[in-house]
Amino acid sequence: MTHFKLLFVRAICGLCGRMTLPGLALTALAFLGLTQLALAHGVTGGDKGYIQEISGVHVLPFLYLGAKHMMTGYDHLLFLFGVIFFLYRLKDVTTYVTLFAVGHVVTLLSGVLFNVAISAYIIDAIIGFSVVYKALDNIGAFQRWFGFQPSTKAATFIFGLFHGLGLATKILDYEMSPNGLLGNLISFNVGVEIGQILALVVILIGISYWRRSGSFMKHAYAANVFMMMLGFLLMGFQIVGYYVS
Repeated sequence: MTHFKLLFVRAICGLCGRMTLPGLALTALAFLGLTQLALAHGVTGGDKGYIQEISGVHVLPFLYLGAKHMMTGYDHLLFLFGVIFFLYRLKDVTTYVTLFAVGHVVTLLSGVLFNVAISAYIIDAIIGFSVVYKALDNIGAFQRWFGFQPSTKAATFIFGLFHGLGLATKILDYEMSPNGLLGNLISFNVGVEIGQILALVVILIGISYWRRSGSFMKHAYAANVFMMMLGFLLMGFQIVGYYVS
């Protein structure tokens, strides 16, 4: 695995060798998230043991777990990075992020409350595909290939549903007590939104700085191709995991 990572880093350096420092910083963050994918959405032993032992409503612990889950959910953050990549107005950012949030709230709550048991590998592979889709959307591939532009708002909401289902599969893995389940679930969801806002602020600061460098449009295509490659790798890891697990 170490040798594979070294080769992958060299390949990325070849692709991004002419990027500015902000561009390299953003892509490096994405790569670091990918290399920790195995831990990104897993339930740590300590967290799982704690949740299995408690009963009743525990607001603060579940707020923390929700925020932690989103802040380390590299595939979710990578998709959000793609969503806001070409959004310059705060109003547009708010609209798209709200659509995404509403989507994942719906399936997060319903998936847990109705015990929708779907393989986490399949859901995470779809989440990886959402990154690929958004990268293709950003480079105008659908317009060139099919002659029309799919609704970006509808796609953001639909993929939000799948991202929420991914969160639900992880919560089900917590094996939460039914005593206080709804309250804890709401607390977890609020924590997810807090984590999403915090992560989004960091992403917006980074991408705003990159845009001011004057090289943003010059390297935007390469950045989205890189993001698409990460999405394919996310899909590949999950598909392989599904067949070998």
